[in-house]
Amino acid sequence: MSEKSPSNLFKVLNRIARILAIAFAVFISLFALDVFQPGIPFGKILQGLLIHLIPTYIILILLWISWKQPLIGGILFILGGAAYPIMAKGEDLIAFLLIGGIPIMIGILFLAGSGWNRVAK
Repeated sequence: MSEKSPSNLFKVLNRIARILAIAFAVFISLFALDVFQPGIPFGKILQGLLIHLIPTYIILILLWISWKQPLIGGILFILGGAAYPIMAKGEDLIAFLLIGGIPIMIGILFLAGSGWNRVAK
């Protein structure tokens, strides 16, 4: 194996984590589409859309942090995913796995990518 192999793996893990984080932000954004209903004024729709997109803003902020500092961002993604079941009491197991498990998986990928970066140096 060449010396650059761990560095390439670090890049691949970070890219996969970034792509998953973007896809997760898009997935979460789909839940905001329920504000579009006939008969509601545009101002109310815009207000509801901005409020419903708050989780997406948080995910994008975590992605931005992870892009700059994968170790810190990975920890924040894991904490955010672990906090979801605490905040959403009484949800289904599938909801816990989708909304809470995906950020944990993204965080683990960022942590793994960060670890490989340290090995490569």
